[in-house]
Amino acid sequence: MARTIRLTDADNIVLAIDALSPGDEVSAVTATQRIPRGHKMTIQPIAKDAAIVKYGQVIGFAKEDIAPGTWVHEHNVYLHAFDRDYQFGVDARPTRFVAPERRRTFQGFRRASGKYGTRNYIAVLTSVNCSATASRFIADQVNRSGILADYPNIDGVISLVHGTGCGLDTHGEAYELLKRTQWGFATNPNIGGVLMVGLGCEAFQIPRWMQSYGISEDTTFRTLTIQEVGGTRKTVEAGVKAIHDMLAVVNQAERTQAPASELMLALQCGGSDGYSGITANPALGVAVDLLVAEGGTAILSETPEIYGAEHLLMRRAENAAIGEKLAERIRWWEDYTARHNMEMNNNPSPGNKAGGLTTILEKSLGAAAKGGSTNLTGVFNYAEPVTTNGLVFMDTPGYDPVSATGQVAGGANMLCFTTGRGSAFGCKPTPSIKLASNSLIYEKMVEDMDINCGDVLDGATLADKGEEILRKILAVASGERTKSEVLGYGDSEFVPWSVGATM
Repeated sequence: MARTIRLTDADNIVLAIDALSPGDEVSAVTATQRIPRGHKMTIQPIAKDAAIVKYGQVIGFAKEDIAPGTWVHEHNVYLHAFDRDYQFGVDARPTRFVAPERRRTFQGFRRASGKYGTRNYIAVLTSVNCSATASRFIADQVNRSGILADYPNIDGVISLVHGTGCGLDTHGEAYELLKRTQWGFATNPNIGGVLMVGLGCEAFQIPRWMQSYGISEDTTFRTLTIQEVGGTRKTVEAGVKAIHDMLAVVNQAERTQAPASELMLALQCGGSDGYSGITANPALGVAVDLLVAEGGTAILSETPEIYGAEHLLMRRAENAAIGEKLAERIRWWEDYTARHNMEMNNNPSPGNKAGGLTTILEKSLGAAAKGGSTNLTGVFNYAEPVTTNGLVFMDTPGYDPVSATGQVAGGANMLCFTTGRGSAFGCKPTPSIKLASNSLIYEKMVEDMDINCGDVLDGATLADKGEEILRKILAVASGERTKSEVLGYGDSEFVPWSVGATM
């Protein structure tokens, strides 16, 4: 028998858990046409231009009169601007923390900063795209040599290269974003040693960057420039030697018991579908609530993908300043997209739409569920250090690699990524746990997916699934490898946000 679900009493549509055929009767309504699995069907008449409601919120407007039993999607839904009620902090409530003696722990690497890492990598960073190839050669040569077998506490050498670093205004926003991102990765607690490689004549000068943060070279931080060393081959030789010199020091780090409050969890969703907002995302939201109760931190991001749900987050802001900062970021994105002849509803993607999502408002309402139900305790700019515990928001694009790069630069030492269509993603130095929103994609891509949240459709509770996710987070934080780590993902997913003109 076909199944549907109505999410709130206010909804005038239902979600088809199973595909519906003409004549199938659900919710006292007979389907008049085929409704694909994960898509929507009307259960009451919706007049032309009237609101279409899901999750108790407006997700779009009817292009025409829509009769009960009709498939609701792009062909009969449109979107226009409308005011959302920005009420700061009206739903904020005191957080119920777990008693200190009952708090959970994991096995992490304690750093000199007092923070704990979940991995212990040596990172080869680049100041500019011109030094990317040499940096990859350095990391590959060390990893292939077999020498790391003698240093069991080191997870590997990673090359985190990018496509910018020159052709940009050294006093502009693009420069500042790259500067923050590089510093955030260099100081992420999952990094035990850093080699920064440059060309020498680029806009992003390594000495200027070091001076900005008061950095000087030491046993676990080294720099090279190709032009000074004398070319690619000599740079690779010098880079390999520099890493060899720091191996013994980085290997001295050992896992030790750490409180779960030291976890900073990045939240991502990609390749979402009609199930994401009722299975994987709210289940992850439960895990976030549990982590916050332990004193930990979770970073919700992807500003274009909370558009239409931002008012719900503002209601949970701990104070008006936090709510206003989020509102300011929304206004910035509205202006940013308008200046580039784009619109916020350029999302969902074609894959999202094939999976049942029709408008950005619908996608955002499901995506925001990753943030759970606790107070919003801070709003941070891209790649800005996250200094507040609890649920926070970081302003990032919706594009997953760019967004995750900002979160890791902000300090995230763990990441959870929900997907309904099957995103192929991994992250270094921060391990990524992949959560499938439906059993079909979990079984189809079982080598990529860590947890199946599709069983929520078959009766598993969100509470139990949230507990399962948190336990997985603690296990991975303690060294258990994720599916994406086994596959080798993560180096190429380092994508700093590039804004403004390329000169």
